[in-house]
Amino acid sequence: MTTLMIINGAAYGQDTTYNALGLAVALSKRDGVTVQVFLMGDGVTAAMDGQKTPDGYYKLDKMLSAVAAHGGRIGCCGTCMDARGITDALLTGAAKRSTMEDLADWILAAEKVLVF
Repeated sequence: MTTLMIINGAAYGQDTTYNALGLAVALSKRDGVTVQVFLMGDGVTAAMDGQKTPDGYYKLDKMLSAVAAHGGRIGCCGTCMDARGITDALLTGAAKRSTMEDLADWILAAEKVLVF
């Protein structure tokens, strides 16, 4: 089963992005499940590498890396990245610049699409 998760929320400030990525990690650990995460809008900030958060606070870049470690794919809206001054070099190794065409392909291929 392929599950696509589209995440629009900023990296920190609301629990929505954290909860969505927590679910993505849990799903990615299941046998027979492929998880794809597409980050849009402020969601692209979750894929920035080297996040420095207070001790004990979650790190979204590490959560994305966990999804990728279980065979998941992480796409970041390139237009959204450009609007926020985020270059490819700033992304965690698990995430890749993507396009709306890529997202359209992922939607058509997915059996489930979840939007956060």
